[in-house]
Amino acid sequence: MKKKVVLAYSGGLDTSFCCIYLTQDLGYEVHSVIVNTGGFSDEELKGVEERAYKMGVTSHHVVDETKNFYDTCVRFLIYGNVLKNNTYPLSVSAERVSQATAIANYAKEIGAEFVAHGSTGAGNDQVRFDMIFNILVPEVKIITPIRDLKLSREEEIQYLKDHGVEMNFEKAKYSINKGIWGTSVGGKETLTSNLGLPEEAWPTQVTESEVKDLVLEFEKGELVGINGEKYDHPTKAIQALQAIAQPYGIGRDIHVGDTIIGIKGRVGFEAAAPMLIIKAHHTLEKHVLTKWQLSWKDQLSAFYGNWLHEGQFHDPIMRNMEAFLSDTQANVSGKVFLQLHPYRFQVVGIESDHDLMSNKFGSYGEMNNSWSGEDVKGFSKIFGNQVMIYHKVNAPQPPEGGAQIAQD
Repeated sequence: MKKKVVLAYSGGLDTSFCCIYLTQDLGYEVHSVIVNTGGFSDEELKGVEERAYKMGVTSHHVVDETKNFYDTCVRFLIYGNVLKNNTYPLSVSAERVSQATAIANYAKEIGAEFVAHGSTGAGNDQVRFDMIFNILVPEVKIITPIRDLKLSREEEIQYLKDHGVEMNFEKAKYSINKGIWGTSVGGKETLTSNLGLPEEAWPTQVTESEVKDLVLEFEKGELVGINGEKYDHPTKAIQALQAIAQPYGIGRDIHVGDTIIGIKGRVGFEAAAPMLIIKAHHTLEKHVLTKWQLSWKDQLSAFYGNWLHEGQFHDPIMRNMEAFLSDTQANVSGKVFLQLHPYRFQVVGIESDHDLMSNKFGSYGEMNNSWSGEDVKGFSKIFGNQVMIYHKVNAPQPPEGGAQIAQD
């Protein structure tokens, strides 16, 4: 009997190579599985299935992880306003964790002896997939053809052409990964430090030019409405916002970061909805949370985002931090007003019943209603008391003879 292998399959260049190589060169019984995290339409999923069977798989399975991906991961990235290196909303790194987990569970379900993925030997995905497979299904062996054979994209293209595979090889020059939390774009330009992606490389072209007003409504930190229309789950609100904002070219950028394996990496991404949501959510939080809530959130969120980026989703410390982040969202409800422009956006302001910037208590730089000038005089003395004592006790002694101390 042929040995059974579950292949993490997307229908792109790398996984297409793996499919042919595993079935024809190694003779495995390949069971392809695609994990949809909100990046595929029904039509696209059907096309991926047809390609998989043409390449000789024994079975093909679709796992729809969109809602679960949001519930277990994306909402905490919103609660934490997570942007890696103040730039990247973890569009792909977060979904890889969800995908690897779903694939591990499927391999266990069908009793596969092997699991395979199309990661190269130079990126983060190989670590994320391998580590999660080792955590969840340690008895299943891992096969990584692209990494083991050290193949370039040009060599993969030639291999598929030699095996009679028909696909858009011009488009395959760029590695594109699309999910509900954004789309990444990698190509020859991102392998350099100075080149930007050409316009045609971006999956969504800019077609909107008129300024558009937008109102995002949050309930306990989650996006529930856009311009007065309510959605029964935040995933639907995110997808609706993406459709509105992506044609403006909002959320396009190139992220430069430190990879898990210790080298610098560069990737393009477009993430209109994530950027709008995170910035709007953060603005709302600045109005409704206290100084120390915001301070501790910043610190824990940075760790949470970095640890998730490195694939450590299953570390129990992540559940502890999720509990904290969830608790901070009790009063993060209200409306945020934005304006969309080509290639940029502006957060105009907020409305919330929990707004701590209330003129009932005073207006910054204008008038106070809760204290007197005498109160401030006393507070200022007490607030600086210990530092005053320090300077009294440790007052510098004048040098002998009045000589000046030389400064280095």
